[in-house]
Amino acid sequence: MGGGQGTRLFPLTKERSKPAVPLAGKYRLVDVPISNCINSNLRRIYVLTQFNSASLHRHIYQSYKFDQFSGGFVEILAAEQSFTNTSWYQGTADAVRKNLIHLLNHSFDYCLVLSGDQLYRMDFRRILLQHVDTNAELTIATLPVPTSEAGGLGIMQIDDSKRITRFVEKPKDPGLLKALALDRKSYSGLGIEGDEEYALASMGIYVFNRDVLIQLLSNEETDFGKHIIPNAIGKRQVYSYVFQGYWEDIGTIRSFFEANLDLASELPQFNFFDMAAPIFSRPRFLPGSKINGAQIDHALVSDGCIINHSKISQSIIGIRSLVGSGSTLNRVVMMGCDHYESQDSIIENEMLGKPRLGIGQNTFIENAIIDKNARIGDNCVISPDGKVADMDGPLYHIRDGIVVIPKNGIIPHGTKI
Repeated sequence: MGGGQGTRLFPLTKERSKPAVPLAGKYRLVDVPISNCINSNLRRIYVLTQFNSASLHRHIYQSYKFDQFSGGFVEILAAEQSFTNTSWYQGTADAVRKNLIHLLNHSFDYCLVLSGDQLYRMDFRRILLQHVDTNAELTIATLPVPTSEAGGLGIMQIDDSKRITRFVEKPKDPGLLKALALDRKSYSGLGIEGDEEYALASMGIYVFNRDVLIQLLSNEETDFGKHIIPNAIGKRQVYSYVFQGYWEDIGTIRSFFEANLDLASELPQFNFFDMAAPIFSRPRFLPGSKINGAQIDHALVSDGCIINHSKISQSIIGIRSLVGSGSTLNRVVMMGCDHYESQDSIIENEMLGKPRLGIGQNTFIENAIIDKNARIGDNCVISPDGKVADMDGPLYHIRDGIVVIPKNGIIPHGTKI
């Protein structure tokens, strides 16, 4: 599912859909679920898109090409109007319903439905094996979360066989949360460690039997999480697959920021260096990055960068990034550039009073996201210190206490934010 607006990730989603947001310096969010599918030997993949989808379409087209003998594909199914239906996707279930004609052209027994904007590594063969072994009609991947964090999630209650008996969307009442908590006696069987009180949260990952998917969508309900799943519980064989591992729903600027910075830690929760299940992306054939005397501590530096005598700590440096001498970056997610700037372009922009692509000299940046193709001048200061947690300025935005310089943004020389 790649069609959501991602309003809570604005301004990163101002010109792109949420699954197309850059991740870890050189990837896109959508690379994670697609790579999980490929590593699980699931090679027939449809990506349903609708909102600000041009960059997502371009990335998928340039990244995922299977040979003609494999039978595999990653294909875009964009929202479209037809003679029989003039509406766009009204929700996740509606999106699948409107594309059933494409799905049913293939022979399959089970359909796996995924979100296009979550960070996790999962072998989907395990959930499919449990689905078959339990004779389930629908299996939902769930994650044990502390009940103190469960109020913003869809919470499942299961019996001893892992069949789901109850679903509550974003429970707030403390008494209800306590009632939904897992029996501590079940912890060992579910692989849960510790003494904290846990509940099972839906991960938005579903396995449907082919005929059951068709039947559950033979109505006007628009969303899986809000309508289809709650209505199926108690009427169908709906089971929980309990996932143990790192999972992050990149839903807000803060969660996106922290998930990226964690990748620069010594032992990140999500390991891009796991070659047993690699994360794939677009091949760019960029040169290795050049470091000219910089001090770099706990940072992830992507391909094709030029980093001069600067100080960088706890930061992500995206592809084709330029960092000028004397600059300091602390807790910065820099997404890099789509292209290198020619000398003629640099001279022309300087004549117009515009800095070159990247970060200039003697500039200080802290707790910030620098979106692609931004131009940050010399002697600038960018920090959220002393400002409200959410605001919009003429050159920047602040969300969740993090400064965001938008894509193609320009910060003139000497600017103080």
